Amino acid sequence: MPSKTMNEILNSAIQSVQQSKAAWCRFITGNDAGTTGSHQAGFYVPKCASSLLFDEPGQKGENKEKTVHIRWQNDFVTESCMKYYGQKTRNEYRITRFGRNFPFLQDENVGDLLIIAKFSEEDYAGYVLSSDEDIDEFLAYFNLSPDETNQLIDAAGVAQSDERILQFFKEFTARFKELPETKIMAAGARECYNRAYNIPDSSLTTHPDGILQGWIDTEFCLFRHMEEKFYGSLVSRPFASVADFVQVANMVLNRRKSRAGKSLEHHLADIFSHNGLFFEEQAVTEDNKKPDFLFPNGKCYHNILFPVGDLTILGVKTSCKDRWRQVLTEADRVQEKFLFTMQPGISRNQLKEMQDSHLTLVVPNHHIASFPAEWQSSIQNLAGFIRIVREKQERMPKHFLWA
Repeated sequence: MPSKTMNEILNSAIQSVQQSKAAWCRFITGNDAGTTGSHQAGFYVPKCASSLLFDEPGQKGENKEKTVHIRWQNDFVTESCMKYYGQKTRNEYRITRFGRNFPFLQDENVGDLLIIAKFSEEDYAGYVLSSDEDIDEFLAYFNLSPDETNQLIDAAGVAQSDERILQFFKEFTARFKELPETKIMAAGARECYNRAYNIPDSSLTTHPDGILQGWIDTEFCLFRHMEEKFYGSLVSRPFASVADFVQVANMVLNRRKSRAGKSLEHHLADIFSHNGLFFEEQAVTEDNKKPDFLFPNGKCYHNILFPVGDLTILGVKTSCKDRWRQVLTEADRVQEKFLFTMQPGISRNQLKEMQDSHLTLVVPNHHIASFPAEWQSSIQNLAGFIRIVREKQERMPKHFLWA
């Protein structure tokens, strides 16, 4: 494996994206690693990112390719092939030919973040980030949600939004003289999204997965607009010193990471409330542990007479390759636990470990297809999780809630 430290690789990846002519990222899937049963050669690139491969889009009815050099992790180079398949029924782009000992197409790489940066028609840089911290740091740096991957990266971070929602963004940002706290930001994103697209409250019970995704994507866009308002003048002026520049850059980045980490919990709480579920956030269990969500609440959890089968624990992690084990220790009374994540795909080995540890993944519905086929039936979408909790709460003895 490459010898560079992951911190060096992360910093190099960010710098390469900033300096490149075009850059793209996406999570490595089971299809790439051959774990979904439909293995194709190399990494699939969507049509919206075709300029990463070729100056001109491919023409239907024709195939084309070019040989390029990709330096991976600042450590080794592959002579790879950029391909467009346009003949017969195919119409797709791929990056292929990595060599027999290429280390990033294994089952353990499923869920890693792949980054490709183009410097010239023949010269590219490639990076693979594995840890949750590095992935979150990279996405936060460019203010990307997990679902805004698999497209070209806008290194400048220019805010672009649907005209239907832009006016609501302007109205919301006009209320503040500084960036509001994360909970207010999340509520503002929900308000803008629901008003712009006429979302009724009933949709939160019938289509919670899609609504959640709309809220998350909207909040990232809203945050970009607010950053431009409150930080635009600050970063456009000359800095007195490098130290001043670093201080401002760190402030912006830390604000991005903090917001991204908490907003998912805020949106989920709103959905749970609209679905009439009893729950408590950050309820204290053993040893001062605080699971993200405890259903119905901490008082019932600590009441030894309350049926343990009616308790539910849900952890929330935007990405969970490293962090999923944290959920296992957060409530000793409850053996079967749940973890909500935006992670689009995890390796077979980790899924087996989760199963053996009595942990069930909950993911947005459209992410389930990115997991190995034989595991998809054991993964819950958000609507399914809500149904499980509701069924428990309909049968549980209600007098415990008011005792």
